[in-house]
Amino acid sequence: MAGISTLVTGAAGFAGRHLLEHLRATAPDHSVLAWSQGLEPEERGVQWRQVEITDRNAVQEAICETTPSRIVHLAGSPHVGQSWRSTLLPLKTNVIGTHHLLEAVRVHHPECRVLVVTSAMIYAGSAERLDEEAPLKPASPYGLSKLAQDQLALAAARDDGLDVLVARPFNHTGPRQNPDYAIPGFARQIALIEAGLGPPEIRVGNLDAERDMTDVRDVVEAYAHLLDEGAAGRAYNICAGTAYRIGDLLDTLIAMASLPVTRAVDPERLRPSDLPRLVGDSSRLRTELGWKPRFTIGATLAETLAWWRAEVASGRVTT
Repeated sequence: MAGISTLVTGAAGFAGRHLLEHLRATAPDHSVLAWSQGLEPEERGVQWRQVEITDRNAVQEAICETTPSRIVHLAGSPHVGQSWRSTLLPLKTNVIGTHHLLEAVRVHHPECRVLVVTSAMIYAGSAERLDEEAPLKPASPYGLSKLAQDQLALAAARDDGLDVLVARPFNHTGPRQNPDYAIPGFARQIALIEAGLGPPEIRVGNLDAERDMTDVRDVVEAYAHLLDEGAAGRAYNICAGTAYRIGDLLDTLIAMASLPVTRAVDPERLRPSDLPRLVGDSSRLRTELGWKPRFTIGATLAETLAWWRAEVASGRVTT
């Protein structure tokens, strides 16, 4: 597969940075291209370009000039809770941005393979494991934007004949995730408490929600599998297949703390709508591509806490 070039949009984000690491480690002879919205991080072996995904002309120009062999489309607005405060942002970035990218591929490079990463938040809530044929009924502005993105991608394969497929990841976490999310938010607070930089109390939201939680490194490995072997026009769930109560995950992190910690509900961390349970079925991905998670939830939590402890110890995080 010499001469292969893989473009990652949204490459400066949480999953994007992990994916870049995975691509460089597993395919060192491939070219890795990366788009970011802001400043380009310094990262060896990666060709960075600043591209605003909602700027049609910028996207057209970048695709025309670089003609990547494969694209993993991660750029977009990623946060469910924040979508209630700004409903326009996810619709603009997740939907319009995806439209611009697929249009540019169709016009300038129709043989390019594109993996569009949407979300499990497009599904209707259910106590049962959700496979790819489960009803689609998003419960948030974020979920609605990801559903539109998902259907745009599948339509591009069906109607335009493009080599496009869809990944539907469930919740994933790990080192370097933004603390606006539950697990890194808990871990960051514990690290600050241990360092004497905060009171011994963790601010929490809804602890009764149950989520299918996968390590981000397993998720990006699934993206790589899909690029290599996934079927065009097909959607694939990425998940561990186990629902964890958020409060239980917090208990595990607190048990790892070096001193006693209490908890208090923070109204700012509660959402207008929060699915009580979201758990997936990744049988399609496991059967067709042979993927399975490598990291246990305990290992993911321990490594996330260790990363935040290192950030606090270095002085990069103080509050």
